[in-house]
Amino acid sequence: MEVSYQIENETLVIAIAGQVDSATAPQMEEKMRGILKDHPKNSIVLDLDKLEYTTSAGLRVILRLKQDVDDTRIVNAHPEVYDILDMTGFTELMDVEKAYRVFSVEGCEVIGQGANGKVYRIDRDTIVKVYLNPEALPEIHRERELARAAFVAGVPTAIPYDVVRIEGGGYGSVFELLNATSFAKLLIQGEKTVDEVAEMSVKLLKLMHSKTVKPGTMPDMKAVALDWAGFLKDYLPAEAFKKLYAMVDAVPQDMHMMHGDYHIKNVMLQNGEVLLIDMDTLCHGHPIFELASMYNAYCGYCAMDHSIVEKFLGISYETARSFWRKSLSLYLDTEDENRIQNVEDKAKIIGYTRIMRRTIRRNGLNTEEGRAVIDNCKAVLGELLQRVDSLLF
Repeated sequence: MEVSYQIENETLVIAIAGQVDSATAPQMEEKMRGILKDHPKNSIVLDLDKLEYTTSAGLRVILRLKQDVDDTRIVNAHPEVYDILDMTGFTELMDVEKAYRVFSVEGCEVIGQGANGKVYRIDRDTIVKVYLNPEALPEIHRERELARAAFVAGVPTAIPYDVVRIEGGGYGSVFELLNATSFAKLLIQGEKTVDEVAEMSVKLLKLMHSKTVKPGTMPDMKAVALDWAGFLKDYLPAEAFKKLYAMVDAVPQDMHMMHGDYHIKNVMLQNGEVLLIDMDTLCHGHPIFELASMYNAYCGYCAMDHSIVEKFLGISYETARSFWRKSLSLYLDTEDENRIQNVEDKAKIIGYTRIMRRTIRRNGLNTEEGRAVIDNCKAVLGELLQRVDSLLF
């Protein structure tokens, strides 16, 4: 057992190495007390990166230290040590940070992409989702819970089995997906036709939409959409805004599960089984909100620049548009073009509301390109709101 220390930004960092048991615990406490006496601080970090094992004797030393210096936290606890801390309740008494493996995604293929991160293939068996937020640990734990909830409900989804640090900064979730191929890649490589992929995609979508969730377990998409609509109060004509907000508000509360970012880069085919990935957007609500998100992915975001969908999904605008219309036809179980167009118009209202809000929030009013997008959204919403009176179908 060894104890060493350093001071980083006015914080005392004490490193504990080796094994701590009833024989070595008193020595550990004596050394730690000596360090604290010579360098009194209001904040202590215990670095357990080289701690191999500890008994309850070592835990009692840490507990006494925590009682004397309230701002005491633990970092780099390896799985075996972390499990002991977790089982004994230390993770509830103080901040405990696991030691994480380090992954590099340099040169790795991007096989999925969502609003909050990218999914890379590390090797034949392993993929990792890298989060855009460098401090994403709370997001990762939240997504793991959402993915678990979907899996338990009977929705086939990849379950993350590890959390890793990403070389260069940030965190990722690791999944085992043996020979899984994204729907986007199936289309790009010509392994499946638009109709074949759309059929598989809609089958999974309908399965997910058949599942209900308990209140409070997932975000309510209606509340999110109301926030989008409410944001446009100062940017739309008064009558248009009033009708838009009233239409969103009139959508009934719905507890059916939704993905929230459902597109061909977030659905995989593995040994004939279709799997969902990127579950951090999981929510509940009326399917019009899901269809709006899908419309934006295939048509809305790239309405003024068709190259956007090719950069994002790897397929042409014509293919994306065809895939969207085929998916909508299958979802509605109809080939009636009037019926399909009617529901698309409803989805566009939500979709363009989101695009307009997003563009304004990203400083779009101060750029020529942004103003063009905003003006187009106003025009589309103005025309649709004159003839569409309900978002329900």
